[in-house]
Amino acid sequence: MTIRRIGRSVSEKNDLIASRNRSLLDGLEILGINLMSSPGSGKTTLLEALAGRFGPELAVIEGDVSTRRDAERILDKGVKAWQIETGGACHLDAASVGPALQGLRLSKGVERFLVVENVGNLICPSSYDLGERLRAGLLSLPEGDDKVMKYPSLFSRIDLLLLTKKDLAPHLGFDTARAAMECRSINPGVRTMEVSALTGEGMDELAGFLEERYRSLWGA
Repeated sequence: MTIRRIGRSVSEKNDLIASRNRSLLDGLEILGINLMSSPGSGKTTLLEALAGRFGPELAVIEGDVSTRRDAERILDKGVKAWQIETGGACHLDAASVGPALQGLRLSKGVERFLVVENVGNLICPSSYDLGERLRAGLLSLPEGDDKVMKYPSLFSRIDLLLLTKKDLAPHLGFDTARAAMECRSINPGVRTMEVSALTGEGMDELAGFLEERYRSLWGA
């Protein structure tokens, strides 16, 4: 009973702070996106590609156990970035994101998209609301098409499934139809896209989807 009360208290505190983060972003008319996946699925490379399309309209919060390497990669693209080093924690929470939002000094009419690249993990990050309006999960082709049902917590809670590293499809036996079907079986409303940040395939569709989601909230 005590364990349940403590767990509920932690969850309630996180949700309260997440609500504040969301209100801040909403007030600035910035679409918050929580990007989740296993390590090495291509999150940072995808963000570099999006930085090339959106420029200063994009800002990024990077979550890693250690180093500033990912934030430095984004900064090199001319986009605002803030690194959170968790020191061992397998996920970000709303409390860690709040100070990063303040540190980025976001402005209404300047940034339109704020992407939080969560710590690479297919389990822990999905349980924490950070204050986002959109949840995206990446599954790279080298990981195999069986991961959706192995890690249902994440894939059942995302709005967008991105099957990444599509340029490797000729060399792998990844069944994209299976991955998409299994994701829809536990998450009927999910949108699925196949992308390659390296070649640019599917990136127009992704950018268009983000633009549509933005306009649905705040218009042109």
